[in-house]
Amino acid sequence: MVTLMRLVVLRGLLLACVLVLSACSSKFATYNGPEVTKVEIFKSQRLLRVFHGNRLLKSYDVELGFGATGHKQFEGDGRTPEGRYTIDKRNPNSSFYLSLGISYPNAADKAFAASHGKSPGGDIFIHGQPNKKGKRGPDWTAGCIAVTNREMRQLYAMVKDGTVIDIFP
Repeated sequence: MVTLMRLVVLRGLLLACVLVLSACSSKFATYNGPEVTKVEIFKSQRLLRVFHGNRLLKSYDVELGFGATGHKQFEGDGRTPEGRYTIDKRNPNSSFYLSLGISYPNAADKAFAASHGKSPGGDIFIHGQPNKKGKRGPDWTAGCIAVTNREMRQLYAMVKDGTVIDIFP
């Protein structure tokens, strides 16, 4: 009787472990396609495109910062940067599902903000949806680029640190 109870408990624990592991692994996808060599974002079209050389691999609709028009200049302006940057970090524990860091601010961004006695801001990412639910309108981020969680899972697997990202008006 005791052995049978132990088997039932062990079976339950094993099932729980399998469920936990499968839930954890579903957040991360694998990618076996061509290397992503460039990411382009067209703010006016709310479009992100991923390339291998000149070959378009994938396109995604995006949401931007609440101050979507114009280049990000100062902390808190709600604008998404424009220009050439790189993907410089990744955050698997982001408050926005998963996220890929963009190397904003660069030296020119810092110098411009300093010349106005302000901070250029930072922490600009491509990310998924917020982990906390809430009502959002279009262009709701603080200057980041947002996609769906499913799309972010793909991008997180495809785009490596050091990849060039061009952000156009």
